[in-house]
Amino acid sequence: MNTLFGLSGKTVLVTGASSGLGAHFATVLAKAGANLILAARRQGALEETAEAARRLGATVTAVPVDVTSSASVAALAPAIAQVDVLINNAGIVRSAPALAQTEEDWDTVIDTNLKGMFLVAQAAARAMKAHGRGGAIVNIASILGLRQAGGVAPYAISKAGVVQMTKTLALELARYNIRVNALAPGYLDTALNREFWETETGQALIRRIPARRLGQPAELDGPLLLLASEASAYMSGAVLAVDGGHLVNTL
Repeated sequence: MNTLFGLSGKTVLVTGASSGLGAHFATVLAKAGANLILAARRQGALEETAEAARRLGATVTAVPVDVTSSASVAALAPAIAQVDVLINNAGIVRSAPALAQTEEDWDTVIDTNLKGMFLVAQAAARAMKAHGRGGAIVNIASILGLRQAGGVAPYAISKAGVVQMTKTLALELARYNIRVNALAPGYLDTALNREFWETETGQALIRRIPARRLGQPAELDGPLLLLASEASAYMSGAVLAVDGGHLVNTL
C-alpha cells in the first residue's frame, strides 16, 4: 500500500506553497517521497516551506511565481519540464456581502483562483505531454464551488469554475495519459480562521456540519495522496469532497 500511494521518484509542483494548505501539502508530499517544486509569490515564506521539506529528506526547488501573470507562469517552464504531478493550490478569498464587493475584489479573486489555476494547469500539462509519461493534476477546489454561502461571492464563483475546469481538462487531457481531479475541502480548523470559529456565528455553522466538527488539515492527507498517486490511476474528472458530510446536510 505504501507503494500504491507513494510518490517516490515523482516530481511534484505545488503552487501557493508559502503558507496554509500549500505548506501543509508540501510536508505531506515530502514524506511520501516526492521531489518538490514549490511556487508562491512570497519568497521568504516559500523558502521556509522549502527548508521544512528538505529536513524531511526531499529534494526541493523553490520558485517565486505570480500565478495571475502569464509571463511569470511561462517562466516556470524550465523548472517543471519533468513534472509528474501538479497540486494546483494557489488561492485567495475576499469576504464581503455581494453588494459591497468591489471590481478589484472580483479581479483579484478570479485572477488568482481561476485564471491562475488554468495557466498553471496548462503549463504543467504541456510539460507532461512533452515528456510523454503523462501525470496527474489535482486542483484544490472547495465545497463552496458546489454549494453556496454568503459573503464570499467571487470566491464561490471562482471555485465553481475550478470544478468545471477540472472536468473539461480531464476530457481533453485523457489522450495524453494526464488525469485531472479536484479536491474540495469543507470547513477546516486552521490558525487563520480559529478566531471566527469561536464566535457565535462560527459555532452555529459548525452545528450545520453533519459530523458536528471542523476538519483538520491532516484529514486531507489521504485524499490528496489518492489523487496525486497511482492509487487513482483510473480516476479523472472527479471532485472529491472532504467535508464531514457538509454537502449532504438537509436544507
